[in-house]
Amino acid sequence: MLEPIQISSLNQFVFCSRRFALIHIEGVWLDNEHTIKGSNLHQHADQPGYEVVGKSTLLRALRLHSTVHNLTGLADIVEVRDGEYIPVEYKKGRRRDFENDNIQLTAQALCLEEMFATHVHRGFVYHAASKKRREVLIDSALRNETVSVIEQVRELLTAGSIPQAIFRPRCEGCSLFDVCLPRLSDPEQREALEAIYD
Repeated sequence: MLEPIQISSLNQFVFCSRRFALIHIEGVWLDNEHTIKGSNLHQHADQPGYEVVGKSTLLRALRLHSTVHNLTGLADIVEVRDGEYIPVEYKKGRRRDFENDNIQLTAQALCLEEMFATHVHRGFVYHAASKKRREVLIDSALRNETVSVIEQVRELLTAGSIPQAIFRPRCEGCSLFDVCLPRLSDPEQREALEAIYD
């Protein structure tokens, strides 16, 4: 049986499959200001334990797993309120709707459903820069998309190949920019650079 897939790696895969492969297949990791800020943000949430706030119990750094989807990982926070389990994922940036964050949250929901024999209807992404939470409705479309991403990740890990680079503006903020070399690896970018220097 294959090793369980890390829930956080689904986020990386949706953000950039090449970055995912460099980290999880090649074993390459470098920090930059973005990864360090993200790690610092998680320090409090990643302290295992619980606290009661009003009518909610907050479970911190809850270890998650799913046998059905072969997943493992940590939930930053799980709010338990009136029998409802609500995953909360912490992100460092301002409030934005990113598909990769929604997929990660849905994978947490799938684990919680299996672990607690419940149904998770929603979750939240907490954006530290704006100190605001964004609700994510865990509907059938998002569930299907998450299961599809899990299958794609498993296929890529099995193949052990590194996807072709595609240069995007966000590449320059990536901690692996100098390893990935997207301007040189992306055929369109390489042609543009060659035209400049010819």
